[in-house]
Amino acid sequence: MRRLVWLLVAWSASAWAEVESRVILQTSPLAGFQYHAGRALFPLMQVGDRLQLIREPDNPYDAQAVRVEWRGAMIGYAPRADNVDLARLMDHGAQVEGRIVNLQKGRNPWRRVLFEVLVVDDRH
Repeated sequence: MRRLVWLLVAWSASAWAEVESRVILQTSPLAGFQYHAGRALFPLMQVGDRLQLIREPDNPYDAQAVRVEWRGAMIGYAPRADNVDLARLMDHGAQVEGRIVNLQKGRNPWRRVLFEVLVVDDRH
């Protein structure tokens, strides 16, 4: 019996070491939703869906721009007011990801998609 307990403890410790931790950096509305594929894709999106965040340092409108994609389709940007720290982290190699936390039908495009940005710590 002790051997079984010891094996379970050893297994759970090694499994725990492989788990990534994620820290929420920010929660933001999606900017530019109405100008990109977001409108067409909105009916397919679900709370909890993962979003890809792609840095656009050469963006002519915002040097700190971070593009947001859902399943490979551009749906908007991290808002300019919220992207300075995010861009800096990404520029220094931090692994980040997004996740949809709220979807709301309505006329105001700034309220359609709320997403959170997570910093991934995979040093374990």
